Amino acid sequence: MTPQESLEYLSGLSSTVIRLGLGPISRLLERLNNPQRKYETILIAGTNGKGSIAAMTASILRQGGFRVGLYTSPHLIDVRERIRINDNMISRETMGEIIDEVKKNLPGDVTYFEFLTAVAFLYFYRENVDIAVLEVGMGGRLDATNMVIPAVSVISNISLEHREYLGNNLKDIAYEKAGIIKDGGLCISAAKQKSVIKVLEDICCKRKAKLYLLGRDIKIRKYCNHTFSYRGTARTYHNLSCPLIGKHQMDNAALALGTLELIAARGFSVDENAIARGMQNTLWEGRLEILQHAPMLIVDGAHNPAGVSVLCRALRESFSYKNLILIFGALNDKDYRAMLKKLVFLADKLIITRPNIDRAVPPQEVAAVVKQYKNQVEIVEKPSEALQRALAVADKEDLICATGSIYLIGEIKQVFTRILR
Repeated sequence: MTPQESLEYLSGLSSTVIRLGLGPISRLLERLNNPQRKYETILIAGTNGKGSIAAMTASILRQGGFRVGLYTSPHLIDVRERIRINDNMISRETMGEIIDEVKKNLPGDVTYFEFLTAVAFLYFYRENVDIAVLEVGMGGRLDATNMVIPAVSVISNISLEHREYLGNNLKDIAYEKAGIIKDGGLCISAAKQKSVIKVLEDICCKRKAKLYLLGRDIKIRKYCNHTFSYRGTARTYHNLSCPLIGKHQMDNAALALGTLELIAARGFSVDENAIARGMQNTLWEGRLEILQHAPMLIVDGAHNPAGVSVLCRALRESFSYKNLILIFGALNDKDYRAMLKKLVFLADKLIITRPNIDRAVPPQEVAAVVKQYKNQVEIVEKPSEALQRALAVADKEDLICATGSIYLIGEIKQVFTRILR
């Protein structure tokens, strides 16, 4: 197949199908000679912050002189965003070739995510990475990424999400995410709830793994202007700068630094200069990302109540503006009612739209929820027109924020790029 035909084949695998289980991916990787076992890995699970932790960890390791694979999900615009080496996306030609090879080795039906995970594993092996930083897709225990034996298992934080798949309470969800902890392994987490920590401790005890917690084993002190100091198990750093907006990103940075401390003994030691450069050079699109000023336009991929709480705090603490114009669209498997309940009182004007995906909530249903709290709501079906409407009504001192779905953020970024042209 041509590269375009290969990418079209991949797109034809339904990305809406979710199957938690390791049988199909295990059989596929076995046919590919288990490429994921031939380099070191870091595996990152959690409710929010996974991508930011992965981006910071990979950036620092790259500054330390290592060849680093990075696998994240979902993508904003191009599926190739998910698979990178030293911050360079896999080329269309190479991705086409590897898609063809994976396809030839299929043992049966696999999901879009399982297929793409196999592509990433094989690509990193072929390109001889020193280490790969991997973001879990959903949960952990039965996620396709959990076919690796990571040097460090990272669990960012845990809140209620994907309850139809992971469980109806925090303990059940924590159990699923803790499935990435391996026998004799290392785990680091920023979990704060006692019930969650108890699950992590019990599993680590059973598997003779070591657990490190932010606030107990590693600590940070936050300062203004996104700077912070870090004290870990063996190393201390002062006046580090986190380029990602929001105080929560300094917690994510602490987990990245703790992870790097833990893998130093595996031959991945990095010096303080590499840490400072890697932290400063971290880019992570779609998370409190500023697209323009006057009026300020930001996009944020918050798609669950916990993520929206973090966004609201950042809007209050990290930005100044006259009016907040909110562009909102969500998927029907997300708790958009709880998300809106947190957002509506911050927004001066709400524009409800529909991400271009089958699972999107009809804007009329979203607007009905908003009207329980306030009447300043407008429906604009297409994200492109929603952005143009927001830009038309905004003053230079206003802030426009698009949020609610990663899919919406990708569309807004594409539209904005066309507007700039």
